[in-house]
Amino acid sequence: MSAAAGALERAYRDERAAVLATVTRRLDGDLALAEDVVQDAFVAAAVEWDRRGVPDRPGAWLTTTAWRKALDRLRHDRVAAAHAPDLVQPVSYDPEHDFERSSVDDDQLRMLFTCCHPALAAEARMALTLRSVAGLTVPEIARAFLSSESAMERRLVRARAKITTARIPFRVPPDELLSDRLAGVMRVVYLIYTEGHVATHGDAPVRGDLCDEAIRLARLLARLMPDEADALGLLAFLLLTDARRAARLDPDGSFVSLEEQDRGHWDAERIGDGVAVLDRALRLGRPGPYVVQAAIAALHAQAPAWEATDWPQIAALYAELARFDASPVVAINRAVAVGLAEGPVAGLEILDGLGADPRLDRYQPLFAARAELLRRAGDAAGAAAAYTQAIELSGNDAERAALERRRDSVA
Repeated sequence: MSAAAGALERAYRDERAAVLATVTRRLDGDLALAEDVVQDAFVAAAVEWDRRGVPDRPGAWLTTTAWRKALDRLRHDRVAAAHAPDLVQPVSYDPEHDFERSSVDDDQLRMLFTCCHPALAAEARMALTLRSVAGLTVPEIARAFLSSESAMERRLVRARAKITTARIPFRVPPDELLSDRLAGVMRVVYLIYTEGHVATHGDAPVRGDLCDEAIRLARLLARLMPDEADALGLLAFLLLTDARRAARLDPDGSFVSLEEQDRGHWDAERIGDGVAVLDRALRLGRPGPYVVQAAIAALHAQAPAWEATDWPQIAALYAELARFDASPVVAINRAVAVGLAEGPVAGLEILDGLGADPRLDRYQPLFAARAELLRRAGDAAGAAAAYTQAIELSGNDAERAALERRRDSVA
């Protein structure tokens, strides 16, 4: 690979999100046009950098080039006045000013909130965030959503058009809306990580690229909003959870339960990083749901062995988490923790209380949790039946293999 090609690849990975955010802001939030001209700028760089050498500041070069191409487009289409009256005048561009770190950070924060606006459908928010903020390619996003590339491209086009037609502002929301909107942004990042942590379908049990991008977005959010305890909590939770990634699969590619994982393969550096971020969040006070989840993950990460895990404290933290999120997911996790702290019968009683919820009729984690507690209670037949139901409801090949192994062990 030539020096120019290597520099272009690094710039795409490291600079694209910042360039796109800056150009979008200067175009008053026209994300569709910004996407087009930034792509044109990278195409131009592939030619110019090979011929003239790599510029000292690739990000500033790309921003300047994209901005000039945007002006050309606007002038050609005779719509400059609709965007900004002075666009028809000669424009002097100062890359030092526009690429001041604080300005770039602010633009990326605006981009994150724009892509996660509640006016967009939930899946569109995830896809647009992965494309415009995380920089994933359309084929990569299509694979994550089990979609064709053409269908994903159409979805992204519709999402960008919705931003324009609905006049979604390219900004961080005002204080009175910030709390609710921040929760939505963090939810998108959390869902991206969840899809990577256990892929919903297919033979790739873990999507490491999605895990990495979610952590990168969480770092960005925590860096840009350092006084938001739950933004720090989200980052801490993802780091502490992801520290176990290398130990979660056996050589055959099947999932290894937390109880059976080799803790020597856990990433000690990432655990230390996650605990430090959690400590900062706790010092801020006002712990939210992600801080509580991070505290639970920290208890798992710092236990030297499964038997040494502080299950009573984890059960208490799940009860606290239920105050923020009274979802069946939290209730199921609390039931397992109670079952491990007080005995499987106590956990099964909590699961039995969830039986009337129609949302859980085909909810795979409920049957997997019931099977695990029945196994610990010594009910082999009941556990095998529950494992069978969980297997039938799982869309992940590695997850099914792990459940089948557990079922075979009780049979």
